[in-house]
Amino acid sequence: MARVTVEDCVDKIPNRFELVLLAAHRARAIANGSAMTVAADDDKNPVIALREIADRKLSPDDMRETLITSIQKNTEVDEPEAVAAPLLPPERRAPMLGRDDLGSDTQVDVMTEEQLLRGLESMTPLATVCAAKPLAGVSEKIRRPSVRMMRQPPE
Repeated sequence: MARVTVEDCVDKIPNRFELVLLAAHRARAIANGSAMTVAADDDKNPVIALREIADRKLSPDDMRETLITSIQKNTEVDEPEAVAAPLLPPERRAPMLGRDDLGSDTQVDVMTEEQLLRGLESMTPLATVCAAKPLAGVSEKIRRPSVRMMRQPPE
């Protein structure tokens, strides 16, 4: 009886965790009646599975695939569509977001921070608009602007 250690198998399957998973799956397959590729020599199924891995009798990729398919509950079948959807001609397609049409927009607008602040300052504050137009049926408490709504002018 030859002694099989993990070191004999690690060079075939470098991840020890995966090695244990594949060997255990193979040992269960042997216990369920799968054909052995090495002589049994009165060894138990886990030892036979490790000897098969060490002797490269089974491909690690094939063992991975059989393990994955045995664990899967739903198998996805990628079937081709019966009729492919026709593509629209480029002139009828909707514009794609994130891509600028260089032919239609040749000028880039540039605004400095100062210009942006001046533009915001010149806008009518929300509190002034609400206070200027009283609403019918709305209580005074709701119509009155709060301190948070009123903007303080910049210094």
